[in-house]
Amino acid sequence: MLRHLGPLGIAGIALLLVGLVVIAYESLLVAAGLALVLLGLGLAVKALVSSVFRQFGMM
Repeated sequence: MLRHLGPLGIAGIALLLVGLVVIAYESLLVAAGLALVLLGLGLAVKALVSSVFRQFGMM
């Protein structure tokens, strides 16, 4: 999976994780909530992209 992201995608994931660690350092509960929101957003985007690819016959 990581080879499909490229260097910019990997840097984005690293920044996302560092941001969550900084928030967790201050408040663990807020960091957990934010992680769940980001996970839900990621799943929704993946489903949307998969649906569009299927419509164009790419999957």
